[in-house]
Amino acid sequence: MKPRRADWLAVLKELKIMEHPLFFEVAEIALLEETFEANIRDYTKIIHGYGKQNRLQEAENILVSMKRRGFICDQVTLTTMVHMYSKAGNLKLAEDTFEEIKLLGQQLDKRSYGAMIMAYIRAGMPERGEGLLREMDNEEIYAGSEVYKALLRAYSMNGNTKGAQRVFGALQIAGISPDAKLCGLLINAYQVAGQSEEAHIAFENMRRAGLEPSDKCVALVLAAYEKQNKLNKALDFLMDLERDGVVVGKEASAILAQWLKKLGVVEQVEQVLREFAAT
Repeated sequence: MKPRRADWLAVLKELKIMEHPLFFEVAEIALLEETFEANIRDYTKIIHGYGKQNRLQEAENILVSMKRRGFICDQVTLTTMVHMYSKAGNLKLAEDTFEEIKLLGQQLDKRSYGAMIMAYIRAGMPERGEGLLREMDNEEIYAGSEVYKALLRAYSMNGNTKGAQRVFGALQIAGISPDAKLCGLLINAYQVAGQSEEAHIAFENMRRAGLEPSDKCVALVLAAYEKQNKLNKALDFLMDLERDGVVVGKEASAILAQWLKKLGVVEQVEQVLREFAAT
């Protein structure tokens, strides 16, 4: 008795749960069996699996095999390929595949756009990704929150304050409520750029929005002041927090202690450490 599709799927499910090394070999055998009744999604899942393991050649071989059997690549399969090339750092192939999606003549969905935006971010080209985000807005296609966060993070790490501001505003327009982590990314952009006052303003805006300041956000403002050697401003900032009942956490305390140590202010360092030990 030949195995039916349900039998093949049951075996593959168990192999996947076990993370068995023979999973892909069995899956490829199943694709060739008539009783498996393979469809395009079966091929896509295997391509995705190879992509997650960065096995590009095997994934491309499955794509070729799929085409030989008369299956036409659709947006889902091609988007999976864009994801794969993106993770592998091959921007050219990601772009070529994205163009292939456009040639299908269908409206691109948020997954296809998102995959290409992430490819640009990974390639260190967030501006190109932001351009696609604007294209999505024009088409009234709304990106997922993870895309906005990734763009904001990319601008933040580079100290691109204007880019970070744009994306921070765009995500709010998209209905995403900023949390302390997102605010921290905006503050970090100012910190990296050496704009301490702007970092402080972003911090206060976060508080005015009703968000509890995290230790990380406090630490970032202190780091911004340290970069510009504005010790008095930093101390004023900390005293304001103390008056408002905000307890300075471990990371912020460590930054202040290291800063004071660099300045050779030993007594102040010891005081900071004593206060930290008491919290």
